[in-house]
Amino acid sequence: MRKNSVKNRRINDEVMKALSEIIRGELKDPRISPLTSVVAVNVAPDLKTCKAWISVYGDADAGRRTMEGIRSASGFIRGELARRVNLRNTPELTFLFDDSIAYGVAMSRKIDEVAEQDRLAKEQRGEEISE
Repeated sequence: MRKNSVKNRRINDEVMKALSEIIRGELKDPRISPLTSVVAVNVAPDLKTCKAWISVYGDADAGRRTMEGIRSASGFIRGELARRVNLRNTPELTFLFDDSIAYGVAMSRKIDEVAEQDRLAKEQRGEEISE
């Protein structure tokens, strides 16, 4: 199976959906933040390994604790994944922290701040403000 084949993309989507459901609904570890999402999944073409990028909205400490909780429950997660997704082999899971959501929120705030500063500067110069 080629890396970007339709079959491989479909497997990635199914695994990502199942991992999201397992992490949100099945794990009862208090370390895991309720604002956790599976951003991307990459299952190897031979179905032996799987990398899952996990994003946690919140501070760095919440992300660290959530990743510890998920990694400690990786055996349970793999077993649940085997029950939910019918694959020849259940891949060995590797969880990677992805801070793209927090980065996006921070960039959005910075853009809003710059836009507000620009608006105030135009007001001080007496220029017409267009919305």
